[in-house]
Amino acid sequence: MYRKVYVDVILRQDKMGSTRPLRVIWEDGRVYEVERLLYICRAASMKVGGYGMRYTVQICGKETYLFEEDGRWFVEAHEL
Repeated sequence: MYRKVYVDVILRQDKMGSTRPLRVIWEDGRVYEVERLLYICRAASMKVGGYGMRYTVQICGKETYLFEEDGRWFVEAHEL
């Protein structure tokens, strides 16, 4: 089971308008570095719903998705 978790994202936007997420701040305040940006595309979240820009990133050595939808950022988090 998954849930949609809205997160704060520290990002860099260059003069051409390209956006690159640098850090993700989890709901409890933990900060995770985005180690690599692997791919960007428009896509839907099949696990929690929503549609927008999907950033495939590497965090803590694992590949995951970070979504930007209408100016808000979210991840697909495992339910405990």
